[in-house]
Amino acid sequence: MTPSAPVIAFRGVGLTYPGPPPVEALKPSELTIERGDFVTVVGPSGSGKSTFLNIAGLLDAPTAGTYLLDGIDTGVLKDSERTALRGRHIGFVFQSFHLMPHRSAQENVTLAMLYTGVPRAERARRAAEALRRVGLGHRMDALPSRMSGGERQRVAIARALVGHPSLLLCDEPTGNLDSRNADTLLRLLEGLHEDGMTVVVITHDADVADRGARTVTIRDGVLHDGPSRAVREQERA
Repeated sequence: MTPSAPVIAFRGVGLTYPGPPPVEALKPSELTIERGDFVTVVGPSGSGKSTFLNIAGLLDAPTAGTYLLDGIDTGVLKDSERTALRGRHIGFVFQSFHLMPHRSAQENVTLAMLYTGVPRAERARRAAEALRRVGLGHRMDALPSRMSGGERQRVAIARALVGHPSLLLCDEPTGNLDSRNADTLLRLLEGLHEDGMTVVVITHDADVADRGARTVTIRDGVLHDGPSRAVREQERA
């Protein structure tokens, strides 16, 4: 990792699915997300948000351009190297919490380090630290079935943070939450951002999008980068 490099740098990055007919899901695009940014990504269904997530998260390789993650050219890596890079540098948070139902909160977070080479005792310590960071130090032994939706999503965030990633990539993280829990979760993400975490949130919700400092809008596979509505209003005030 190059400390001064952007976390995400798209240089003409695009993705076309083969046909017939071929589908240009993301047109060649430029995008830079610096360390410590809080960026939201919005767009209608079918606009290319999922394609952006898959490329940024190293789940799909672009068919055009160069994607640099923390200064590392991902296009020259073997599949095993891309998988390792993803595990070290990216923490994922999804709309569905994907927790093991019969494992405690601490066990769910610990499982994320199972194949990382971290010693067992250290895994438990890191999991406890991550849960305290998201305000769940008192719920380490709770099962997901005994937790609210907001608490389960915070466990998922702790699991994403436990490997100390440089990027927290969130896909519709408030989609299964009521308004109160959604606000609590967004305050948590804002706090992580204030602590220096790079946060990217993909959402269809305009209110969620406004919580970011920048908003990337995707329409018909084209990225449009700019400040969020809230930031624009502050600048006009």
